[in-house]
Amino acid sequence: MGMLSRMSTIVKSKMNRILDNAEDPRETLDYSYEKQLEMLRNVKRGVVEMVTAKRQIQQQASTVQGNIAKLGSQAQQALEVGREDLARMALQRKQAAVVELQGLDDQIAGMETEQDKLTVAEQRLQAKVSAFKTKKEIIKAQYTAAQAQVRIGSALSGISEEMGDISLAVERAENKTDQMRARAGAIDELAAVGVLNDFSGAQDDISRELEALTSSQNVEDELNALKSGLPSAERKQLPGS
Repeated sequence: MGMLSRMSTIVKSKMNRILDNAEDPRETLDYSYEKQLEMLRNVKRGVVEMVTAKRQIQQQASTVQGNIAKLGSQAQQALEVGREDLARMALQRKQAAVVELQGLDDQIAGMETEQDKLTVAEQRLQAKVSAFKTKKEIIKAQYTAAQAQVRIGSALSGISEEMGDISLAVERAENKTDQMRARAGAIDELAAVGVLNDFSGAQDDISRELEALTSSQNVEDELNALKSGLPSAERKQLPGS
């Protein structure tokens, strides 16, 4: 068992030496930086998509708001010509539009909250990527300088290849640790953003019934208010006056 363990250790040492010689830490740093830029682009894309979706809902809310005003005007006109049935129908549609507008406003508010979270995450990630870029260039310069020093030192003093391998292995371990820390920090920021909430939750039967009653009462109240604004002669001509 002791001999097998020693052979396994020797094989692993040889493999690590081969990997160290084949891998250029500068390429690894550049690759890590490109991955961070890709994550940053994804966050920026998410912010743009969120703003676009929010504007679409705002346009829809504006259209509904215009319909509410139009239906109110139609109800007034219907009463003026003695068509209380048309007035009631217009007010019922108006109430439905009011409920729809409230739902759209709630969605817009929720999307603005998520947009703020994404914006903060984008700013933090941008700062981390910029800091990593600076650190990357410093490490690459240090590595190049160290590599030149090793070559010059080996040529002048006859330092063996084994000592050079040990130096590069230590430096590679330090570089990979710094790289992983930077990537882990960027991933933590993205994980803190979370996902969009679902603003289209269905209502239960009781809530729908209560809203229907409230809407019907609102129609009658508004209809009575419109009647009270008509001249007395026209109110007498209305059915049920």
